[in-house]
Amino acid sequence: MKGKVFLVGAGPGDIGLLTVKGLRCLQKAEVVVYDFHLNAQILNYINQKAEFIYAGKRGGHHTMTQDEINNVLLQKAKEGKTICRLKGGDPFVFGRGGEEAEVLANEGIEFEIVPGVSSSIAAPAYAGIPLTHRLYSSSFAVVPGYEDVTKKESAIDWEKLATGVGTLVFLMAVKNIDQITQKLIENGRSPDTPVAVIRWGTRPDQKTLIGTLQNISEVIKEKEIKPPAVMVVGEVVRLRDKLKWYEKKPMFGQRILVTREHMEGFEPLEELGGEIIDFPTITIVPPINYDELDKTIDIIETYSWLIFTSRNGVKYFFKRYFEKDKDIRDLKGIKICAIGTKTASEVRKYGLKIDMVPEEFRAEGLIEAFLGLQKQENSNFNMQNTRPFTGIRFLLPRAEKAREIFPEKIRELGGEIDVPVAYRTIKPEYHGKRLRRFLKEGRITIATFTSAATFNNFREIMGPDSEELLRGVTIAVIGPITANAVRKSGLPVHIMPEQSTVDAMVKEIIKWVKNKKSGE
Repeated sequence: MKGKVFLVGAGPGDIGLLTVKGLRCLQKAEVVVYDFHLNAQILNYINQKAEFIYAGKRGGHHTMTQDEINNVLLQKAKEGKTICRLKGGDPFVFGRGGEEAEVLANEGIEFEIVPGVSSSIAAPAYAGIPLTHRLYSSSFAVVPGYEDVTKKESAIDWEKLATGVGTLVFLMAVKNIDQITQKLIENGRSPDTPVAVIRWGTRPDQKTLIGTLQNISEVIKEKEIKPPAVMVVGEVVRLRDKLKWYEKKPMFGQRILVTREHMEGFEPLEELGGEIIDFPTITIVPPINYDELDKTIDIIETYSWLIFTSRNGVKYFFKRYFEKDKDIRDLKGIKICAIGTKTASEVRKYGLKIDMVPEEFRAEGLIEAFLGLQKQENSNFNMQNTRPFTGIRFLLPRAEKAREIFPEKIRELGGEIDVPVAYRTIKPEYHGKRLRRFLKEGRITIATFTSAATFNNFREIMGPDSEELLRGVTIAVIGPITANAVRKSGLPVHIMPEQSTVDAMVKEIIKWVKNKKSGE
């Protein structure tokens, strides 16, 4: 059986511009052949069991030639595989998608085209420049800017192009900008025509320069603008001052590293214009065996309190609980404590009522909370009693490696507590080549760590120069334990919320960025 090839446009850079259909194709692909100019975060959405083939295609330096790419697509399809050919922008807009589709058609290979958002449209839009406007332009053309315009047999009719189209969009034009502007002026376009050059459009490091056909070449040389960039020529450029919106977002220019397994809670940073670099340094997995947890589940009715310190604790406890054919009604009479609102929300999904929700898991504060509740519910409760928790049994399903302060304090005060392992955190098996490059180039502005494990694993993955890679990066931590791990390595902590939650940390990051911008 022959396989099938999906030619998928990944969009211009903002991961939110990947289409729903494109995402579905990625998720079912067995082989992914991808280019350089796309947001590598997209690769996180691919089935990690898929075969990844890097085709390169960066600024004329190709890891694979076009013929080699064509042959790979044919070979994998003839093996019966489902292949995703992932391209930046749109595969049919100067992406050679038509050539690849033609090769597949000639060999009788089934294929589909999944259009992507082209940078020719997206970059101007993110710069506040509409390509058409009733008062300025009713037509536009997209033109390759990499063609040598001095050659005699040009594929571009400069005479018609210069004055026959309202708005001109040149892709990959930086290298030849002198010749392009000269050709347009020679063929009748006014030297005073407004021009915009947009580098890394739709990304946090987007930079937009404004000039005219007469001076834009000098402007980009002065600012040392390099590819990739989109050039827009036309009167619509005048609308930028009024319509620019992306650069006004509070988190614009920020690229935030997230090292936890799930990005939940960090969405406000993206909504405010930041870009999330998802690089989990821990993976949540079940315990090596369930012996400890099974023993406690078998006697669940003997506990007075069931304590959850994280959403993972809730998920993994109930997963095993129901695997053992237990009934939710068996929890009748047991009080439930959830640390933090997110953990409480996870518990409520099972139809359970929460009896206590301390904001953070600090041993002393949690002990005080339990003592206060006991006093409130028991008129005979004696606060002077040195063993006030006598006769009270606690169950705390938790991670494999956890602090012992709270369990020890419970036992010291006369209570009984079991702390079975419900889940483990392990270091993922991958390298951080791309992240290292981003850090070296200064393209990561903020690094977040939600536990000491996320930081320590980051150091192991990055290698012996991990501290040096973080020099100059703003470091945000979720609480004092994580902060101690960072400071122990010799690095400073810039952001730490009063409450040890992701929501609180995100709010502090936004506040820090706003204060920094107001001080500039």
